[in-house]
Amino acid sequence: MKIIKQDTKEGIIEVVPETLDDLWHLSHIVEVGDNASSKTTRRIQDNTGDKLRSDRGVKKTFYLGLDIENITFHLFTGKLRLTGVITRGPEDLIPLGSHHTLEVKLNTPLTIIKERWPKWAIKRLNQAIDASKKLAAIIVVLEDDTATLGLMRQFGIEYYGPIKGSVSGKRIVDKNRQKNIVKFYEKVVESIVKFDSIQNIVIAGPGFVKNDFHDYLKEKHKDLAKISIIEPTGSGGRVGIAEVLKKGTVEKLTAENRVAIEMGAVNRLLEQIGKNSSKIAYGLREVKNAINLGAVDELLILDTKVASENMGDLMDMVENMKGTVMVISSEHEGGKQLESLGGMAAILRYNIS
Repeated sequence: MKIIKQDTKEGIIEVVPETLDDLWHLSHIVEVGDNASSKTTRRIQDNTGDKLRSDRGVKKTFYLGLDIENITFHLFTGKLRLTGVITRGPEDLIPLGSHHTLEVKLNTPLTIIKERWPKWAIKRLNQAIDASKKLAAIIVVLEDDTATLGLMRQFGIEYYGPIKGSVSGKRIVDKNRQKNIVKFYEKVVESIVKFDSIQNIVIAGPGFVKNDFHDYLKEKHKDLAKISIIEPTGSGGRVGIAEVLKKGTVEKLTAENRVAIEMGAVNRLLEQIGKNSSKIAYGLREVKNAINLGAVDELLILDTKVASENMGDLMDMVENMKGTVMVISSEHEGGKQLESLGGMAAILRYNIS
């Protein structure tokens, strides 16, 4: 993410999203009621007399500004869409006041105008910029001749695979077995190196394939072997990836990785709840009360609750009182656990009950 213009007095920040993570961050920074503008494409009715073109209209690209009414981010397609009422644009082509959906594109500037930029939004924007400079981690879970990749992203895990080989079982006589193993390993390597700037690779799985693959990397791909560690799991596939995350392996390797940090924070909260600690508040009513009393030391809030419950001012209040605020992604297990507690919880400085 790049900031190319920042004038918080006027409420204007212009950014250029560069990764899928950036779009995810923006989906929580942009709020209903903000104004957003960017280049967009819309089909305009053609009046040239060409019946076919007139029916379908003609696609034109221009700059539009919207008062935002709805924000959607689709994880699996990586699309961020902002829907609202048009406030700026070529009036000869589009009537102001009509509705339009902006699809926020990578490497295309987006201008966001807020009445007031809260501290948490600025902080999150800066986190996105810092995170874009950091490197990702990949979890590779191998079982027999199948590999599943888990790419550590800030919004959670992005799964890739399964990658299939054609390796026969050890009891089956196959003179090409070793050759097929090499082909499978190379297929996995090709999938790994598709992703740029990987800092750590966790090679996991229930059997010995993970060890064999690591040995293969040490022999044929020393650069990858240097950033790889082995982690045993009881299962393969996505379940194996979840095991690695629960062990905290990735957290140890990439201490600043957002997913690992968020899951660690939720686990600390659950530990306190498990101990029946009196310095815990969860659910909207309890947490708001604790914030107003100045009792919150650490606030955990689900990303979907920030805008829907209008929590911006309260989040700023926590930070002004030297507390910490962590926005938890709803796309990973920690977020789902927080959601079951009402979407927000707080570790308190003192007992308020």
